[in-house]
Amino acid sequence: MYSFMGGGLFCAWVGTILLVVATATDHWMQYRLSGSFAHQGLWRYCLGNKCYLQTESIGEGPGRVWGLGCTWGQSLWLREGKGPAQAYWNATRAFMILSCLCATSGIIMGILAFTQQPAFNRLSRPFSAGILFFASTLCVLLALAIYTGVTVSFLGRRFGDWRFSWSYILGWVALLMTFFAGIFYMCAYRMHECQRLSTSR
Repeated sequence: MYSFMGGGLFCAWVGTILLVVATATDHWMQYRLSGSFAHQGLWRYCLGNKCYLQTESIGEGPGRVWGLGCTWGQSLWLREGKGPAQAYWNATRAFMILSCLCATSGIIMGILAFTQQPAFNRLSRPFSAGILFFASTLCVLLALAIYTGVTVSFLGRRFGDWRFSWSYILGWVALLMTFFAGIFYMCAYRMHECQRLSTSR
């Protein structure tokens, strides 16, 4: 049982670190805009060597963003605050933050599962940790699904030279790690239940 929990705790630590890094960094996707390299994350977008918050504007003109060579419709994705893109940004951010919180709570419960204190007698700590890791997996899956769907359907039509970048990939790796953490803790829970039933007979 403890070997399963140890493996689950390792996966959980790695997954949580990757979740935080993916959420905080600015390389969810990259593209070329007027011959310049650009990339963006959930909070900022970077053009050349300068980064701007998603709520900032850059010298707007009628129908264009000056110096960037992109139309107003394209700039909606680069900046929050106008148009339907704001809801997708907020949903992706919210699910990523929830995923980080669930994974962190799962780690705390997973560490408590190693102790032999009589607290939480009616609550199996390995089972609770597994549920929290699965909840984290679900949240990051929803975040990545929203971001992928909107990016492909919206940006794919407007930028010919673009691709997902390493922050986005880290999100998928974190999803796998939190999922395996949940599997390990559920296996530990089943093993503990089998041992408890065998000793009670």
